[in-house]
Amino acid sequence: MRTILFLTSGLLLMASLLIVAKLFAEHFPSAPNWAVALGLTLWLAATGANMWIGVSRAGYSVSDELPILLLLFAVPAAAAVLVRWRFL
Repeated sequence: MRTILFLTSGLLLMASLLIVAKLFAEHFPSAPNWAVALGLTLWLAATGANMWIGVSRAGYSVSDELPILLLLFAVPAAAAVLVRWRFL
C-alpha cells in the first residue's frame, strides 16, 4: 500500500509542476524544462529518503530496497519526461 501511495504522490508532484510550468511557459519558454528538472530532483531526494528510512529504521537491506527505489523513481520520472516531450 505504501508503494502505491508513493507512486501516486510522485505522479501528483510531477503533474502539479508541469501544470505550473504550462502557466508560465508563455513568458518563460524554458519553464517546462525547469519544472521537469526540479521535479526529478525533488522526487529523487524523496525516494532516496524513503530508501534510507527503509534500510536504517525498518531493517531492510539495500538490495531489498533498491528495486523499490527504482520503481518509485522511474514511473513518475518517465511520465513527466513523456508529457514534457509530447505535450509541452
